Amino acid sequence: MKAAVYEGKERVVVREVPEPSLEDGEILLAIDACCVCGTDLRTYRHGDKKIIPPRILGHEFCARVVEMRAKPEDAGVKVGDRVGMYIVILHGNDRYIEGGRANLSSHRTTMSYHHDGAFAPLMRVPAEAVRQRSLFRVTGEMSSREMSIAEPLGCCMNAHSRLRVGMKDTVAVIGAGPIGVMHGLLARLQGAQRVILLDNNPARAQMAKQFGFDAVLVSRPDGSHRAEVAAMTDGEGPDVVIVAVSSATAQAEALEMAAKGGRINFFAGLPKSSPTAQLDVNQIHYKELEISGSYSEKKSDFQAAFALLQSGRFPADQIVTHTLPLSQITKAFELMESGEALKVCIDPNL
Repeated sequence: MKAAVYEGKERVVVREVPEPSLEDGEILLAIDACCVCGTDLRTYRHGDKKIIPPRILGHEFCARVVEMRAKPEDAGVKVGDRVGMYIVILHGNDRYIEGGRANLSSHRTTMSYHHDGAFAPLMRVPAEAVRQRSLFRVTGEMSSREMSIAEPLGCCMNAHSRLRVGMKDTVAVIGAGPIGVMHGLLARLQGAQRVILLDNNPARAQMAKQFGFDAVLVSRPDGSHRAEVAAMTDGEGPDVVIVAVSSATAQAEALEMAAKGGRINFFAGLPKSSPTAQLDVNQIHYKELEISGSYSEKKSDFQAAFALLQSGRFPADQIVTHTLPLSQITKAFELMESGEALKVCIDPNL
């Protein structure tokens, strides 16, 4: 079969690989759709020390169970089921797992990082993941490409579990890519009074307007967009600011923009080659800001995202803007970088 194989920095090659064979306890999936994550793009451009090549990438997927060497009653699924997957696999135990924050555990491996992923027609689910019931059955009519966004949506859910967005809040999201849009949509579902998105890419900002947010602004070097946000909030600033872009400037701007007593989430990390930001910590001190980070997701976050998508209340069809065959995986990266695409889905069967 053909698969998109990561072979090193700026080398993702579509080539023939052996079809996966199963051992006891494992499950074989036929991939219907796999969306391209910003992490896939970052791995392609800059590499990733956690990934030892060659590795088949792809972790945002929906698939069908085609073969099992596990009992259906143990796995929670059967042959023929359409499924999504919580891609974190736990090994052993530690205080984070015991405390309900397994996403922070060092005893974990992840699909497409440590196990071959879904940019291929077939994917093997490790026995440990099967035992942990990491496969979730699709029961609704949502398309497989729409259900593929459950994984990144679950990561957004993880951040919102600490932001406590409610009906009294104005929420600003810096970054209008697919993650930023998801954050904005979740804030709206949670009852936020106003949702404002900002992006320095005019094409991205224009695309985000289709979702009906209260405002979508283009960030400008002169900082005039901050004055626009202030004007919308009677000079107070947003109650919640989510930084959904890997930018030290955006992190500093979030502190300046937020209202007194505001909550800020650094959803996106900075490049490991330049992981520091210059922050005015007096903003934190005098405004009593709450700052949180957000990494990956817990199984409960994925389950909540999966259920939300199946409810039909989340406009997943608007988020996935392009579908490409596996052979055009590098074109997907280009579409993402240009801002022409919001979310690109790979169909390995095209």
